[in-house]
Amino acid sequence: MCEFAMDQPGSDKGSKRTLRGEILAVRGRLPEGDAQEAAARLARRALELPELAAARTVAAYVSVGGEPGTRALLDTLHARGTRVLLPVLLPDNDLDWAAYAGPDSLARVQHRGKIALLEPTGPRLGPEAVLEADTVLLPGLAVDERGMRLGRGGGSYDRVLARLERAGADPALVVLLYDTEVVVRVPREAHDRPVRAVVTPSGVRRFG
Repeated sequence: MCEFAMDQPGSDKGSKRTLRGEILAVRGRLPEGDAQEAAARLARRALELPELAAARTVAAYVSVGGEPGTRALLDTLHARGTRVLLPVLLPDNDLDWAAYAGPDSLARVQHRGKIALLEPTGPRLGPEAVLEADTVLLPGLAVDERGMRLGRGGGSYDRVLARLERAGADPALVVLLYDTEVVVRVPREAHDRPVRAVVTPSGVRRFG
């Protein structure tokens, strides 16, 4: 377990902002070759998860920038016959969903004031489509020993998790990270929810 930062004095939001900056800086220095190797290892580890092996529908995402790579994982799930839902960012930062139909079904979309995203081009299924997922793969920047995930701060996945909770849905929540991003503690706010497991290139850790 690596310690990027413990809880910082001041507000949880300020502490999260500091930790995000530290982690994004480390990701930005990762050589491309190392990132590609980590993505291949991450896919192998994730595919060992019973939650993915048994899932009929998986809500996932397409990695961009310095995020741990997900493309190999998406392609393998799709080839297995697993229904993979990918997010489409809406103007209010909520997420719509569409099915993944292979690499040619993705388009680069530049959202105003944000990093360009790779999004599915198929029919939009609505924000409620995530309720059909048996497993939800979450992006993140860190996770701690309680299973608390640190996101990027846009709030999109907070909405997804709240939607699941309101509907009484209980999919397996799994976050995909680099090894160094499993930390001692991340600041927690009232709306934060723990994940069931984290997958890194070196293995899987589960949380109670």
